[in-house]
Amino acid sequence: MQKNQTPPAESAQAYQAQAQNTESTREEKLMEYLPLVKYIAGRIAIGLPKSVELDDLINAGVVGLIEAHANFDASKGVKFESYASMRIRGSILDELRAIDWAPRSTRAKSRKMERSISELQNALGRSPSEQEIAENLDVSIDDLYKLLDDLSSTTLLSLDELTYGSDNDKPVALVDTLKSQENSDALTDLEREEMRNLLVDSIGLLTDQERLVIALYYYEELTLKEIGQVMELSESRVSQIHTKAVLSLRGKLRMRLLP
Repeated sequence: MQKNQTPPAESAQAYQAQAQNTESTREEKLMEYLPLVKYIAGRIAIGLPKSVELDDLINAGVVGLIEAHANFDASKGVKFESYASMRIRGSILDELRAIDWAPRSTRAKSRKMERSISELQNALGRSPSEQEIAENLDVSIDDLYKLLDDLSSTTLLSLDELTYGSDNDKPVALVDTLKSQENSDALTDLEREEMRNLLVDSIGLLTDQERLVIALYYYEELTLKEIGQVMELSESRVSQIHTKAVLSLRGKLRMRLLP
């Protein structure tokens, strides 16, 4: 005796209904996290040239959100928002790298400034003053401030750059290695701890003012304008302090990590 089988028409109908429900759930999930995409894109856009359109960054972020929804594994014990944030940010940074938004001359100046700060930091055992950097570069203090303004758009992304553990599906933003992470393997833990220690040591060499700007921007998630209000400084001055601090951190980490 044959088992009862669902008529093909009913089976197709059920499959179509399930597919529609799945698509509806997916769209609802994406719409729910669209504000997160806009928030991350807005944060990254701060300080970028006007030629970089915010809408382009949001579009790239939406691609990251879609990838996050498709690849998310709840069994790993990571919150979807945390996972999606990484994917969104990574997708936006990939877009920026693809369009090569920073002129080569600006990148060259950034590397020169970074080397200068690293040399002085190694010689002095502390973060050099702006006057010391100006003298090392053989420029006036006013020219140094103009240079810091020019380089601000190259450093606002530096601590958002991604590093990878043993699993390439789990990118971690450099700044997030300072935070505790849930659910990871021994190798990833070791690499993250090494990176965390490097960052902590490097941040310890910054001035009190620089550390405060880094803390308010990356952990309290204030804008440069809001930080200026807290510290009673202009937004431009906060940007200069942030740029110098990140160049200092980047140079220190590059020296320690590169063979």
